[in-house]
Amino acid sequence: MLIFKEGKNMLSREEIQEIVREYDHGRAIIGTIGSHSALDICDGAVEEGFRTVVWAQKGREKPYTRYFKTLRNEGSVVKGCVDQTRIMDKFKDILLEEEQAWMLKNNVLFIPNRSFVSYLGIDRVESDFRVPMIGSRNLLGIEERGKREKDYYWVLEHPLTNQEILRTPRKIHPKELPTLNELVIVKLHHAKHSLERGFFTAASWEEFREKASRLLQREIIEACTKCDGEGCANCFETGINHIDKARIEKYSLGPVFNFNFFYSPISEAIGEEPLELLGIDARFESNLDAIVRLPAEQQLRLSEQQKDPTFIVVGHHSISVRESLLSRVFEMAEEFIRVSKELFDPGMIGAFCIQTVIEDDMKPTIYDIATRIGGGTNSHVWLGAPYGNMTWRERMSSGRRTALEIRRAIKHGKLEELVT
Repeated sequence: MLIFKEGKNMLSREEIQEIVREYDHGRAIIGTIGSHSALDICDGAVEEGFRTVVWAQKGREKPYTRYFKTLRNEGSVVKGCVDQTRIMDKFKDILLEEEQAWMLKNNVLFIPNRSFVSYLGIDRVESDFRVPMIGSRNLLGIEERGKREKDYYWVLEHPLTNQEILRTPRKIHPKELPTLNELVIVKLHHAKHSLERGFFTAASWEEFREKASRLLQREIIEACTKCDGEGCANCFETGINHIDKARIEKYSLGPVFNFNFFYSPISEAIGEEPLELLGIDARFESNLDAIVRLPAEQQLRLSEQQKDPTFIVVGHHSISVRESLLSRVFEMAEEFIRVSKELFDPGMIGAFCIQTVIEDDMKPTIYDIATRIGGGTNSHVWLGAPYGNMTWRERMSSGRRTALEIRRAIKHGKLEELVT
């Protein structure tokens, strides 16, 4: 078995398991950072009988301290889902020794989301956050696209991976751009928003340079430090900083389906099916969604500052998939689980999301993988996720499924199987 640990000082799983064995499991609290999918996590935890705590950054605390604060009557929750909010000057203050000591003293089981990793930095999450984390700590780093060699593109293109099942769009090198004759999408880190990327599309070298120039002026993408955006050999004449770390790929034509899965070590241990599809979501993106709703004539008349979609995610909605595609969807998740175990022991634990486009050959093409609870799961809060509801015969969102896994693990004396 090949096992890769890219972090320099990755906390050992055994160390975290030893900590969780010392917890008072009957008084466990579910905690998370106040962003991304925190409400789904807290709502699900309350449904399964856990108390909740959120770490919020000053100025962003009101949803947790006021509007969704828990009100209990003789122990029963009658309103809200956030029992306690700990407010910090910056999200990264959660790493302070006194905060982590508080978590350990209060039996906190921490559920990571993308904001947690983005604001703290993956290296510190791997080496400095000593609180038991539900899920796969050593898989969070594969989302660091372009920052780490072993990102999820590396996983999907690895010789151990069946690339017919885990299919990705054809990758295009920057040196191919001057002869471009098909529609591509360019994925760069956003110059201002740490959680976003500066996407744009082009079907020719002329269109590429024209759009890049406008986005550079709007400071959505960063200018090459050698030529200040003019174009030079260092940036393959694109004018874009770190263009060699961008992901440029053939544009996949089809609707977006983000598949929210759950992999259960507890189900596996007791002889039940461990892989579950909970729900599917798609994104609302600004200003893309507004542009595509306009008639073509009006799109052509947009100003230079309005015409380029920015693809910034502002929300999600729940959708379903054609039932005949479900076999391929599960096959895709099974292959990712298998490869994750081969390359990153112990492999995927808990919630994960495979984000795809379904092309007209009726097969999913992967454009992103989230190795933790997905960003669109708030669309399933309280209603539950449709496929999770069918599996469990009650409302089952991603947040609740995570809390249920914790409760089942405590019941079977296997909580250490969930933490890293």
